[in-house]
Amino acid sequence: MASSHVNALQSKHAGLEAQIAAEMNRPAPDETALRELKRKKLRIKEAIAAQ
Repeated sequence: MASSHVNALQSKHAGLEAQIAAEMNRPAPDETALRELKRKKLRIKEAIAAQ
């Protein structure tokens, strides 16, 4: 059960990484959106580390 939870978190983490990369490649990145995406990514990383 925990393994599937970790896999789901890793998948979300990768998705957020892709969203961050896409936002940074825009001509005028939205700094507020980037900040929120990075916060979400960090929370997921911490949850993975706690497993």
